[in-house]
Parts: sequence; structure tokens; C-alpha cells
Amino acid sequence: MTRDFADVLVVIPCLNEEAHLPGLLEVLLRDTPGATIAVADGGSSDASRAIVSAAAERHPAVRLVDNPDRLQSAGVNRAAARLGENKRWLVRVDAHCHYPRNYVAGLITAAERTGANSVVVPMRSIGGGCFQRAAATAQNSRLGTGGSPHRHVGVGAFVDHGHHALFEMERFQALGGYDERFPTNEDAEFDHRQTMSGARIWLEPRLALDYLPRATPPALFRQYLRYGQGRALTIRRHRMRPKLRQLLPLAPPLALVLACAAPWLPIAALPAVAWTLASLGYGLVLGLAARDGCMGASGVAAMIMHVAWGVGFLSRYPLKRLTKR
Repeated sequence: MTRDFADVLVVIPCLNEEAHLPGLLEVLLRDTPGATIAVADGGSSDASRAIVSAAAERHPAVRLVDNPDRLQSAGVNRAAARLGENKRWLVRVDAHCHYPRNYVAGLITAAERTGANSVVVPMRSIGGGCFQRAAATAQNSRLGTGGSPHRHVGVGAFVDHGHHALFEMERFQALGGYDERFPTNEDAEFDHRQTMSGARIWLEPRLALDYLPRATPPALFRQYLRYGQGRALTIRRHRMRPKLRQLLPLAPPLALVLACAAPWLPIAALPAVAWTLASLGYGLVLGLAARDGCMGASGVAAMIMHVAWGVGFLSRYPLKRLTKR
């Protein structure tokens, strides 16, 4: 029997996603009959708004929500506040990801099967161009993500964080939604508040999605710089103790600073040299295993991620704060 999704609000934060919106809306309309599908647009300059408006004329379930703050967190909050009445479930969908068939139904089934208050999913990075494949390989490996559970497709489990997918609408609103002071890492910050409120978060491996990483080194650097800044702000706000895998990326930028003393003290370059060789070697092994030269450059992509995340974190959470803990 086909499920009716009238109790579901699907929110798509959007900014210049004309390449992805038509296919995504088609899939959601097919797989979630009865659901309200809100596109929270942050002022797109491409055809995104026209695409949504045209879809809304054909399908009343599609709604365009203005998001003048442009942040994804603000877009989800606005859509939930405006359209969340009488909805049991809130589903967040990102336009630049590829989702499996019957994704929303699978999320609800997982929540009902496990008794979870929220369901998150793993992310598999995929790439088209050479550098994008290198970045994807790094993000799918321990070298790039330190073994974060939601960056690898493993077994189902209750976790403290993952890629956001399904929430109980009542709990989401009771907690105040996303904290819009966080331009990034709003998901991890919200998950911390969820778990502190007693909510249980289930990681559903059967609903892994495919993610397209940044296609150029500068774009990847900027992304991970923001990630590091966001994580530092979350830790500062909630006085959390950083995990070891979150502290490890601080070592590369510190090692590079230390290496500046190498002309006077050659041994000072040793940490930076060791990190460089280990990263490049690990990436080469991954590339050889896949017989893909572009994947062999994953060590370079991982080094960009390490340095950017570390610099971003330290710019918002000075080292002296860590040494005082």
C-alpha cells in the first residue's frame, strides 16, 4: 500500500542550483505523494526560482520560501516555521546530493523501526573531474575524515552526529531549530542540543547518499576553512571537549609554522616532512588500489583539507584555550 506523506515537510535549502533542482523535484514528487516540498531560496541569480515557480504551478505541494539571510540553517528554519504546522516529520534535502529511491519513506521506516527521534545518513563522495575524484577519495578515507562514522557506509547505529536527514518536527521547533549564528557546522551544533535533550539519533546505512565535493583546490580550501571555524565555534559555545580526530588536523598547520625555523634548526622541518610523505604515500596507495591516477592525488586533497580545517579551527579557538583544558 502506498504511504501518504501528508505529515511530512521536505525542505531544500537552495542557492543557484538550476542544474540539480528539476531532477530532484521530480524524484521527490514521485516518491513522496502528499508531502509538502519547500525550496528555501537564498536569492538565486540563475534559473532556480523560475524552476521552482513553474513546478509550483503544476504541483501545489511545491512551495517557494524566500530566505534573505542566505544561510542553509535560516532557510530550513523559515520553511519549518511557515509550513510546519500539523507536520510530524521534517526532512532536510540538499540539492547537490544524489539520493536513493524512496529516500523519505526509508527515513521514516528507520525512525519507526528503531524508535529514533532523528535519522542521519552516511555520505559517499563521488567526483567527475580529476581533482574532484581526488577530493572524493580523500573524503571517503580515514586520511581525510579521521574515521567519522557518517563519512563511511558501515552498520546502523545510534550516533551523536551524522548528515542531517529526518527530524521530529515538534522537537526541532521546541529546540529552536538551527542556530543561525553558525554559517557552517549548524548540523553538529543542533545534534549536540538534540542529544542533550534526550533525543536518540540513528545512522541508517541503507540510505547512503552521493555527494559531489568541491571541484578545485581553492574551493575545497575555503569549504574546509569554514568547517574548522564552525566546529571551533560549536565547541566554544557548549564548552565541549574536542575529540582526538578533531584535534589531529591542528597538527599540519602547526608543523608548517614550525618548519619555518628549518634554516636555523633543520630538525624543525621533520614534522612537516613526515606529514607530507605520509599523506602523499597514503594517497598513492589508494590510487594504485583503484588503478586511477587522479585518485592517487587524494593525498594532496587531504593535505588541503587538513591545513584549511586546522587554520579555520585555530582562527576561532586559539591554541591557548586548548592547552588550558
